[in-house]
Amino acid sequence: MAGRIEDYALIGDMQTAALVCRDGTVDWLCLPRFDSHAIFAGLLGTEEHGFWRLGPAHAADAKPPTAARRGYRGDSLILETEWDTPRGTVRVTDFMPPRDGAPQLIRIVEGVTGRVPMRSALRMRFSYGRVVPWVHKHEGRTVAVAGPDSVWFDTETETYGKALTTYADFTVAPGDRIAFTISWQPSHKEPPPLPEPEASLEATEDFWREWVEHCTYHGPYREAVIRSLITLKALTYAPTGGIVAAPTTSLPEDIGGVRNWDYRYTWLRDAAITLSSLLRTGYREEARAWREWLLRAVAGDPENLQIMYGIAGERELGEAELDWLPGYEKSAPVRVGNGAAHQLQLDVYGEVTEALHLGHMTGLARNDYASLLQLKLIRYLEDHWQEPDEGIWEVRGPRRHFVHSKVMAWVAVDRTIKLIESGDADGPLERWRELRDDIHRDVCEKGYDKERNTFTQSYGSKELDASLLLIPQMGFLPPDDKRVIGTIEAIQRELSTPDGFILRYPTEGADAGVDGLPGDEGAFLACSFWMADDLAMIGRVDEARKLFEKLLALRNDLGLLAEEWDPRLKRQVGNFPQAFSHVPLIDTALRLTASGAYGG
Repeated sequence: MAGRIEDYALIGDMQTAALVCRDGTVDWLCLPRFDSHAIFAGLLGTEEHGFWRLGPAHAADAKPPTAARRGYRGDSLILETEWDTPRGTVRVTDFMPPRDGAPQLIRIVEGVTGRVPMRSALRMRFSYGRVVPWVHKHEGRTVAVAGPDSVWFDTETETYGKALTTYADFTVAPGDRIAFTISWQPSHKEPPPLPEPEASLEATEDFWREWVEHCTYHGPYREAVIRSLITLKALTYAPTGGIVAAPTTSLPEDIGGVRNWDYRYTWLRDAAITLSSLLRTGYREEARAWREWLLRAVAGDPENLQIMYGIAGERELGEAELDWLPGYEKSAPVRVGNGAAHQLQLDVYGEVTEALHLGHMTGLARNDYASLLQLKLIRYLEDHWQEPDEGIWEVRGPRRHFVHSKVMAWVAVDRTIKLIESGDADGPLERWRELRDDIHRDVCEKGYDKERNTFTQSYGSKELDASLLLIPQMGFLPPDDKRVIGTIEAIQRELSTPDGFILRYPTEGADAGVDGLPGDEGAFLACSFWMADDLAMIGRVDEARKLFEKLLALRNDLGLLAEEWDPRLKRQVGNFPQAFSHVPLIDTALRLTASGAYGG
């Protein structure tokens, strides 16, 4: 059985990523890209669907021992895991070197004290656990081949095959260092070069040290901010600049339920807010690469803007169910692809425009086509902002006039007006000022409940929605406006869990609720960070700080967050790690630091 979601560590090479459990098992790895088929899919099934365990030897009928300690080496994505056994202590260092060629996962075993018997058990299963590869020796190397893929396994230790698994049994003493490497290569090509584990380790450590040095944040929450920034960098697909929402699919929002989605794609919304956090902490190169990705993905067709694309800008992300996988803790179906790609979500126009605006304001080199794209997006919104849509949460129920979508349409127009006023673009300024006023008036008249003094999820509804917390953050209304304060307080009353975290919206138990899906979900972590931001903005800074620090305490021991927190099970749920959780963590840390609202 897979570990709890928070039991996993992330390693990656900015093209794909692996999840490593506390017992030394790699239960998830897609090669060669984030969105490729998994060769280890045990996370969503059983060991039969692929895994690689490396740790102290144990009896066949016993549970693999859990590590005594683990952590990242400094400010890097190099994982160090240590076990204390009756025979001594051993350390395993896991990492994926940033690459130009073949992707590699390298694991180095190091004896610390005593003499510790160890075992490597490698079971490769291609196509998300469905295909057993042909495993054989080639010039002393072990290679697994199936269709277009080959994975090469290199180690100086003797290996043997048993029950369709490759094993290595060995003992380490102090000072011993034994490396294991898997490398992916198209099966029709020559074998990849022999790995150089020690040199790759040094190069990987240098890469992360140099990257972190560019961070401009030096406040009291630096440890949390740096770890979140490293995580966001790890979710960036280096060849194109696309940013995935998470490196996993179908980790459930509701354990045992159907709220299981594939997040290995680039949502414009998630990528735009990721870009804004990177810009505010000094990372312009990532911002420039994402802007170039955006321009290629949208190309000459902004009228058909999608809410998400593949990491290279692919438009077709057809959704399918993998019925041979039982799902994480029997949370089925397991989905790949995402049918929400062609939904209408008007808010993405605002998020993209806000990201382009922030790049312009922070000195990102001017790009004339980016300005032209912004103008085209507004011309589209002129004709379509009054339409109902699926909204920020991708509801699979009927379209509605979501208030947040209208607010973000206002943001798109507002930021474009600012671009024209700066002299960097030309457009019908007076007409668009009137459009901005029309949208603002429409939201305040139709999306506001005067009796309850709160904005609502959609026009004419009574439900609340945590996305309304972005109203003051986007500048739609000032923080001291009574309608803003009323909305914040209403969300605290109606969408808070008993421990003070925030739900996205009411899911109404077992019956299909506003989102058209059965079941419940946990507290959405991004929304809880938004609440902390809003509380700081309206002067309740001590309350904001306390909520923020409660949220930091939900991170796992490595500083990582999934999408949601289940208040009943006291567990992280949803895809992991989640960009949409780490971005607002950074933003709230910056806001609290600027306000001086922190302890010590």
